[in-house]
Amino acid sequence: MPDAYTPTPHTTQHWDIHKPAARGGGGMVVAQVKVAAEAGAAMLAAGGTAADAAVATAFALATLEPWNSGLGGIGFAQVMRPGMALAETFDFGPVAPAGLDSSAFPLTGRMKQDLFTWPEVVEDRNIHGPLSFVIPSSVAGYALLHERHGRLPIREVLAPVVALAKRGLPQDWYTTLKVGAAAGVLRRYAESARIYLPDGLPPVAPYQGTPGFFTLGALPATLERLQQAGLQDFYTGEIAAQIAADVRAMGGVLSAADLAGCRARVLPAVALPWRGKTLMLSNGLTAAPTMARVLALMADAPIGAAPSPAWYGRLARAMQRAYGERLAGLGEAEPPRDPQGAETCTTHLTVCDKDGMMVAMTTTLLSSFGSRVVLPRSGVLMNNGVMWFDPRPGTPNAIAPGKRPLTNMSPVILASGDQPEIAAGASGGRRIMAAVLQMLSFVSEFGMDPETAAHHPRIDVSGPEGVTADRRLPAEVLAALAAAGAGVPEVVEHSAIPLNFACPNLIQRGPGGAVTGISDAMSPWSAAVAVA
Repeated sequence: MPDAYTPTPHTTQHWDIHKPAARGGGGMVVAQVKVAAEAGAAMLAAGGTAADAAVATAFALATLEPWNSGLGGIGFAQVMRPGMALAETFDFGPVAPAGLDSSAFPLTGRMKQDLFTWPEVVEDRNIHGPLSFVIPSSVAGYALLHERHGRLPIREVLAPVVALAKRGLPQDWYTTLKVGAAAGVLRRYAESARIYLPDGLPPVAPYQGTPGFFTLGALPATLERLQQAGLQDFYTGEIAAQIAADVRAMGGVLSAADLAGCRARVLPAVALPWRGKTLMLSNGLTAAPTMARVLALMADAPIGAAPSPAWYGRLARAMQRAYGERLAGLGEAEPPRDPQGAETCTTHLTVCDKDGMMVAMTTTLLSSFGSRVVLPRSGVLMNNGVMWFDPRPGTPNAIAPGKRPLTNMSPVILASGDQPEIAAGASGGRRIMAAVLQMLSFVSEFGMDPETAAHHPRIDVSGPEGVTADRRLPAEVLAALAAAGAGVPEVVEHSAIPLNFACPNLIQRGPGGAVTGISDAMSPWSAAVAVA
């Protein structure tokens, strides 16, 4: 026995994970929860469009993945039909309530180590609780998408959603893990604690047998009301009145007028020529400008049979430079990310129908479980979008009424002429851009099929300094990252938890209409579902 023994680093996963792709010719839905993707696929099978399927999937995720998105959230989507010269960006991003007052967020004098390293606010009012809400615009975004591109009545689109909501949230190990991670704050809010912490503890999966389900308060009734009364009820009807009453009773500033004035908007996508095709980037306050800058810096990078060590090194430096320019150009408009901070709460879904329409949608509550506040009358889990704002008065991104903050979402569509070929996106906050860019490059530049690309190791750069590398990358890549000036990489696992990389998914459509879809390999509930 040697005198000194140095343990090897702890490894969470001693296995090789494989996630199968789905293939078909009648359409495809990919989501971070397979059952939600199946709800969308049912719309395609019933003759609906990719928009119908995306709306059904997004609403289903409110019940099946409540920590990541829901009726109380916001988002962006890219939509393109064959024959369109330019994709459309559906912007239902965050907007501050009219009554939001920066004086309600006094500073403690310390820095907060959470999702962002903002100055700390008294009682964390910008992170959780009723003052942390921005106007929930997800339902407005889904309604506008359905209005412009849907074919089926909303009653049909929401039918599987209501059934899933009534069945409830699966009570398995992953739910226990997610709820447990947020339990310390969920317990502060009565309805949240009642739903998610029975007897003060997270719901526990059975040691043997099949996990059950539990309902999310009044959410099933709210979804059924939307099915019957229409989606506008969320903003001007009975549901809107319930939301406004609950927020008022809690001391929040989101009002009935804020809800009534909520509007999603359609913008022309930002078209970027790339490798003989056109990349349709999302318009609005997203990560698109940073992605465009990285692609410009990588324009003359040599492309071989597979990503080389030199390619990874150059990509790392390009991302660091682009983030440096982004932050310098914005001044203090975007916060530095805390590498050890709380996880983001975002989901991404991708859809293609048999006619070739593609939808890439990213929606979020921002933090995991958003504000951690479930409104008791409606069952809506609210976002904590105020945390996107700088709590320091007078800064470029300071808290102000009616203001839009910058986000990191980046749903994209790659087109050849007027034909959409790839739709993609990811969840994961600042890590989104790196994941989406590498998935696109693996498939479109290096010729990998989507299944191979989803399992290929990646790097992450989420700021002007530092680089994270998947431990599966060979030593030559790690050395190339350091040699390129990106710094000594932090070598980490690509695992379900800790979540060291973003969670991308992607659909590719071939010339004959065959589609292949793949979800994030490490997300336990995610899947691609094909329609025959």
